[in-house]
Amino acid sequence: MPGLPLFRDTVRPEWIDYNGHMSEAFYVLVFGYATDALMERTGLDAAYRKGTGCSMYTVEAHVRYLRDAPEGAQLAVRTRVLGAAGKKARFTHEMYVVKGPRTDPEADTCPVATTELLALHVDQEAGRATPFPDAVRERLSALMEEPPSWAGRSITAP
Repeated sequence: MPGLPLFRDTVRPEWIDYNGHMSEAFYVLVFGYATDALMERTGLDAAYRKGTGCSMYTVEAHVRYLRDAPEGAQLAVRTRVLGAAGKKARFTHEMYVVKGPRTDPEADTCPVATTELLALHVDQEAGRATPFPDAVRERLSALMEEPPSWAGRSITAP
C-alpha cells in the first residue's frame, strides 16, 4: 500500500454483543479510527482543524459485515484512497482479523468487514463544504489506488 500504514486495534470485551461477537456499531467505530489515521497522515490533523476551522466529514458510507470478529481478536484495517477532487474524497477500509501485530492481513485471510466512504472537506464556521487546499488534495491524490472489486456496489433487494 503506497504510504498508508495499517490501522490496528483489538476487539474489546465491551464491544461484544448478545450474539457473542463484535457488535455492528464497533465495526463502524474502528473504521472511524482508521479514517482519523488517514486524516492525520494527509495533514487534516488537529493543528489543521484548529488553524483553518476546516475538517473532513463523512457524508455517506456503505458497510459490509462479512464475518464475526471475536473478543480479543487483533484487527488490521487497510485503507485505500480512491479519489480526491474539489471538496470530495472517496476511500475504502478493509478490516481483517490477524494473528499478530506484524501480520499482513491480505496474505492469509479474507476481510471481516469493509466500508466505502464519501467525505467532504467542510468549513465548520461557514457550515458548508469547501475545496481541499492544494497541498491536502495532492497528498490524498498521491495515495490513490485502484478500487477493490466490491467498491461502488449498491444495496439491492434479494
